[in-house]
Amino acid sequence: MSIELVTKFLPYVDEVFRNESKKYLLTNQDFDWSGAHTVKIYKISTGTMNDYGRTGPAEGNWSRYGAVGALDATTEEMTLRKDRSFTFAIDKLDDDETAQQLAAATALARQIREIVIPEVDAYTYSEMCTNAGTTPAAVELTADNIYTNILTASETLDDAEVPETGRVLLVTPATYAIMKQCPEIVLDTDVGQDMRLRGVIGNLDGAAVIKVPKVRLPEN
Repeated sequence: MSIELVTKFLPYVDEVFRNESKKYLLTNQDFDWSGAHTVKIYKISTGTMNDYGRTGPAEGNWSRYGAVGALDATTEEMTLRKDRSFTFAIDKLDDDETAQQLAAATALARQIREIVIPEVDAYTYSEMCTNAGTTPAAVELTADNIYTNILTASETLDDAEVPETGRVLLVTPATYAIMKQCPEIVLDTDVGQDMRLRGVIGNLDGAAVIKVPKVRLPEN
């Protein structure tokens, strides 16, 4: 006697876990390239300091404040350097014959969540590191030296007169694990629920600590 076992179909998709993008916590939202390939911003120079002529104009000047200079107003171009795309086709039969699991809206959301966001985030982080202006020598982080390296980074920001507000310390899970092993690091975990939902796990030396997965730039 043979028995044919039942095969049952359930209308669920085996989705891949993906974190939401956290790059907006590091970048500004001031520029919009919609309808343009290049955006220009002004760079304005400043005036020079002079010795004030208490009793009258200094020699060669008509003003006691010094020679009148002109300010430069030049522009800096910011041009899009990446043109990326994707495409796929879903016809009516695909939708109907998969019990509406292969739908255009959900497929697009999945593509953005699993492919687009990780690639954009990886590229953004790479560009920020490459063009930061400071490239320290590579060192292997350990529980003994990680806090010293974080303090050195804060010192570099202070010397560059970077505002103390809005600083972010971006770490991978591996780096965060090393931080937790360092007895000198005490994270201020008094973070609002809204910030926790956005990815902030604590504060250290005035910077919001954000944990992101290790990302790699696409080869193509």
